[in-house]
Amino acid sequence: MKYPKALEKLIESFQIYPGIGPKTAERLAFFTFLKMKDEDVISFSKNLLRLKNELKYCSECGVLTDEDKCEICSDSSRERRLIIVEGTKDVNVFEKTGQFFGRYHVLNGLISPLNGVGPEDINLQSLLKRVENEKIEEIIVATSATIEGEMTALYIKNLLENRSIKVSRIGYGLPAGGDIEYADEITLIKALEGRKEM
Repeated sequence: MKYPKALEKLIESFQIYPGIGPKTAERLAFFTFLKMKDEDVISFSKNLLRLKNELKYCSECGVLTDEDKCEICSDSSRERRLIIVEGTKDVNVFEKTGQFFGRYHVLNGLISPLNGVGPEDINLQSLLKRVENEKIEEIIVATSATIEGEMTALYIKNLLENRSIKVSRIGYGLPAGGDIEYADEITLIKALEGRKEM
């Protein structure tokens, strides 16, 4: 049996989201129709529109914000250090630690030639300008430990090579409470590389 067109279209819409397959999309569509009150559906659709209309990238760092300049870039008490991350969610993770008091530079992607993403396709143009204008003393590259993350980190290192600025890479390794027997080779290699004297 085919579903009515409106239901099929809603199922298709939910499948746009990453990690949502046909079955989950179907459940969400039926929940929307059968369980949600009209005012909740209206509120949900307004929130989606508000998200698309009001959010933008910070003119300084590239994090998602509803202001021209995000609250972190507006904070003059921040240290002259930058953590370079892939996306806005990464900024939130570092902020939750309460251990970093510098600023961020959000790439909004990683260099990936296989997917047709080059250095010009991510937020790298403003990085050199920020380093000079904000008199940045240290850059910490915090891209993921994937091929794309490593390639992007190497590109950034080369980009900043002739400048008198400290460039470091975050350490990777075993998670707290993790068992060595379940760790993959890359994790173990990174754990050895990031070791500290006891």
